[in-house]
Amino acid sequence: MSEERPLHNRVRAHRLVRGWSQDELAVRAGVSRAGISAIEQGRIVPSAATALALATVFGCRVEDIFSLGDTAAQQPQWAWPPPSDPYRYWQAVVAGNKMLYPVEPASLGVVPHDGVCKDGAVGDQHQDSTVPDRTLVIACCDPAVGLLASALEHTHGIRLIAFQRPSRAALALLAQGLIHVAGVHLAGCSQPSLNVTAARGALRQGFTLLRVARWHEGLVVSPDRRVKSVRAALQAKLRWVGREAGSAVAEILDELLAGRSAPRRHASSHRGVVEAVRCGWADVGVCLRLASEEAGLDFVGIRHEDYDLCYPAEYEGDPRIQALVETVRSSTYRRMLKDLPGYDTEKTGELQRVTASRKHTPGK
Repeated sequence: MSEERPLHNRVRAHRLVRGWSQDELAVRAGVSRAGISAIEQGRIVPSAATALALATVFGCRVEDIFSLGDTAAQQPQWAWPPPSDPYRYWQAVVAGNKMLYPVEPASLGVVPHDGVCKDGAVGDQHQDSTVPDRTLVIACCDPAVGLLASALEHTHGIRLIAFQRPSRAALALLAQGLIHVAGVHLAGCSQPSLNVTAARGALRQGFTLLRVARWHEGLVVSPDRRVKSVRAALQAKLRWVGREAGSAVAEILDELLAGRSAPRRHASSHRGVVEAVRCGWADVGVCLRLASEEAGLDFVGIRHEDYDLCYPAEYEGDPRIQALVETVRSSTYRRMLKDLPGYDTEKTGELQRVTASRKHTPGK
């Protein structure tokens, strides 16, 4: 092994994600435990053979583990500007780039921040150096994403940062290389290929869809309105709450309210729609059955949608993506998901790989 030109390495992060000790990694890679320790601490540079051995046991590319010194020294970039100064942030590594994310309210509650940006300067780091490599960033509108976050943390030591975004906005962030995974639920029974079509149009490269569930979407109605059907809701004089453009809910509303006045008020999430109805700001809206039943409101089903997690094919070697797939396919997560109102888990964990050549193949 050479001690020249030290590299930035993510060996420790990859090892911890899998729950391996240094001894276990050493046995798997055919390297001494002392060698693994020295590599993780940056005291030595591994030989080409050792780097390849590590990549093989991790199931990824060498460049996913090691990067040149100038790459390692790059300054973190904001995924999008913070709304004020000072402001808290989270940090993650996406496609080899160090990214900063302004802290946002989320379904996960208050997730500990990594630092504070003050006077334009990034500092005050609160987490250890491996946290960005063990952070998976997703944009979705799944109100049950907290179950996934808990399972990832418990089984793989992966921190999940989830941003509330509708399907098309999530795909746009993914196409810009700002997140790892986008949640998409545009495909219904009548148009089952819409998730593939939307992802292909946004990404223009190979990608994979990981099925989470088929969920039930419909009207959430104030009980005192006594609405029992979609037709009754359309015939009554009700105040509707909308959703932002690019969401599946907005597209459903466009179909339902064709030729009618658009809703004056808009919510940014399924639970936001429910809250508007529960608090009396609106009489009816469209959301997931889960969100409606949690609030004790009436629900009128409209359609079932396939909810997939989309990630670029080039990320398949990333241990965080591998952990994501393993977690979604796990019996524990599937059982928890199956208990949720309106979540069908019959095809949970199925993979659909789509190539850039417009062909798609089912995964194993």
